[in-house]
Amino acid sequence: MYEPAPVTPDAPHAIAAPLLTQHWLDLCFVHWAVPPDAVAPLLPRGTSPDVFDGVTYVGLVAFRMHRVGWLRLPGLPYLGSFPETNVRLYSVDGHGRRGVVFRSMDASRLLPVLIGRAGFRLPYLWSRMRVRASGDTFAYSSSRRWPGPRGADSRIVVRRGEPVAEPTELEHFLTARWGMHNTFFRAASYLPNDHPRWPLFRAELVDCEENLVAAAGLPAPREAPVSVLYSPGVPVRLGGPLRPAGR
Repeated sequence: MYEPAPVTPDAPHAIAAPLLTQHWLDLCFVHWAVPPDAVAPLLPRGTSPDVFDGVTYVGLVAFRMHRVGWLRLPGLPYLGSFPETNVRLYSVDGHGRRGVVFRSMDASRLLPVLIGRAGFRLPYLWSRMRVRASGDTFAYSSSRRWPGPRGADSRIVVRRGEPVAEPTELEHFLTARWGMHNTFFRAASYLPNDHPRWPLFRAELVDCEENLVAAAGLPAPREAPVSVLYSPGVPVRLGGPLRPAGR
């Protein structure tokens, strides 16, 4: 077992031959602190909660996926572009690799949902979704269609504030994540990614009505979030799965 790798604002390794390319646009990051014991049973075998000052976090991240493409092919303008809202946790594996674990991934295009579920064993869910921008205010809505549970939905409204000149250690911890842990063909795997450094803005949470966190098997948030951020987005490259995660 290795110590967790340092948190770095830039990707530690460039992905020379990406499996997927895409853009993540108009992101809002909303985070609540949770006890590590509450999330440990929800993580893939071979991983454990990644902690900052003794606690870990659950993130509600809403954004626009734009032009998903395979290998070096151009991204698809329609099927590869859609709103998405994720509930995610923070993990570290036996190699010391920090990552995220997705508990739910609501998206508005059915075909990408089916491919993500069947091909990558990701918890994609088909939902009615919308992202609207008005000046510095961004509204994200989601209502689950399939496979459920029905009634799982969210409405998030944030107002973009001042740019973040130098993110805090916690803000780096929550956003500078260079891989994803997932159970892939019955083994824990790690899928790396790389992208430019996040352009971040402070944000005010104007409205947040959601039950996606509870639907993902986590305690429903009862306190105000500890961090709310906005980013106009980055281009992203994802590599193929590396495994095992625990050795």
